[in-house]
Amino acid sequence: MEKIALGGTGIEVPRLAVGTGTNGWAGSSDQTRKGFDWLVEHLKLGYDLGAAFWDLADQYGSHPHAKEALKGIDRSRVVILTKTTAIEYDEARSALERFLRELGTDYIDIVLLHAKSSPDWNRSCRGAMDALAEAKERGLVRAVGISCHSLSALKTAAEEQWLDVILVRLNYAGASMDARPEEVIPVLRRMVEKGKGVLVMKVLGRGPLTGEPERAIKFVMELGCVHAMTIGHETHQQLRENVRTIERIEREVRGCGG
Repeated sequence: MEKIALGGTGIEVPRLAVGTGTNGWAGSSDQTRKGFDWLVEHLKLGYDLGAAFWDLADQYGSHPHAKEALKGIDRSRVVILTKTTAIEYDEARSALERFLRELGTDYIDIVLLHAKSSPDWNRSCRGAMDALAEAKERGLVRAVGISCHSLSALKTAAEEQWLDVILVRLNYAGASMDARPEEVIPVLRRMVEKGKGVLVMKVLGRGPLTGEPERAIKFVMELGCVHAMTIGHETHQQLRENVRTIERIEREVRGCGG
């Protein structure tokens, strides 16, 4: 897959991130429940296929799997994204130190405040935001942001200078989204104009759109305001098929002079 600049972060990413958090919370997800070796192999497969972009979270319990998958791999060629539920300064700083140990790395590419739905998240989470900003200055984190779970939180994110990256729910059918696509997309366009990195999740609607994955993926890629998408797969074959789909769409765009 081609790589694309993630807004103004200085990070280049493939169009697809390997998700590890389907139905994930409390240290577990569909992917981690498949077994340690399965997820390690899945992450390595993503790397081999060009999807060297791993979407992790403390709440998914997927850090140890990523640490193992990094063995024998050039760390600089993998983009690692993780998330924290920390709100206060000390809590976030401690969490980040633990994440670095769990991942066995000197830095994390992207750290997001997890599952923000309140419109005033940038006030209630100011302590954690300050801790992540300091970590960014020290080179421990390359970019910061939130995973968004409401339209009001998204609108706040569009105006928040601290934020580098947004992860938001989006698909053509509006399935498992926080608002209708026509309400979300204009906000994402404004964020891209401001140099923010835009990542989307629930591209397949958390299941209902899996029968037409190419339509769902093509919808997102053709918007012009989404840099990459994260998809959690249930099988290695699903990952292979979605990579092929993205590569085919990229070739079509190049063939049209896009």
